[in-house]
Amino acid sequence: MSRRTGPFSRAWRHEAGATAVEFALVIPIFVAMVMGGMEIATVGFAAASLHFAVEDAARCASVQTTVCVSPAAITSFATTHYAGPKISPVFSYSTGGCGHTVSATATFSLNLIPQMVNIPLTATACYP
Repeated sequence: MSRRTGPFSRAWRHEAGATAVEFALVIPIFVAMVMGGMEIATVGFAAASLHFAVEDAARCASVQTTVCVSPAAITSFATTHYAGPKISPVFSYSTGGCGHTVSATATFSLNLIPQMVNIPLTATACYP
């Protein structure tokens, strides 16, 4: 085994700052993964809440005719039953196809640090 000599010989033998350097290299990646996971979970929650709102509004249009008496009342019912993040979904109602159909569209703005990415979300439910 050879010994290192020279002005940096002591630096090669000591590992006192190795943990701090490893932590500094790993923590940005870990934080980015955690924040990305939270953003993806928020997108999933928005999509699920959008689907719940259109399903509930289509069911209301078909079953609860005293509450959902007009297309405006049905879209208002869907708007009040949306519980996701603030993405301002637009609901629409029609009676074509399979029966009472409620649709929704929204755009989720995903904040990636270098740029914003818009993710379109749609949901449709039909209740005979």
